[in-house]
Amino acid sequence: MELEQLRIFVAVARCGSFSLGAKKLYISHSTTSRAVAALEAELGVRLLERGNRVLGLTAAGECLLEEAEALLSAAEESAERVRAAAEEQDREKGE
Repeated sequence: MELEQLRIFVAVARCGSFSLGAKKLYISHSTTSRAVAALEAELGVRLLERGNRVLGLTAAGECLLEEAEALLSAAEESAERVRAAAEEQDREKGE
């Protein structure tokens, strides 16, 4: 499971559409479809209910959406802390 796959899954789930999720992330529809399919294959569960122009989350999908949003938030916070630590170190060297 990769962060980029989770970002794509979250966008598709929140937008309710592969096409809209792809548009939001400036990527192709096929990239979104492959990323979600890869997540489903890796986890061994269906994450989305696909119907005629309707996309819904399965129970597993709802669970992953919650977990993915928390993981993505934690990853961004970690990146911000790392950048801040590097900036502080650079300021200390400059003194």
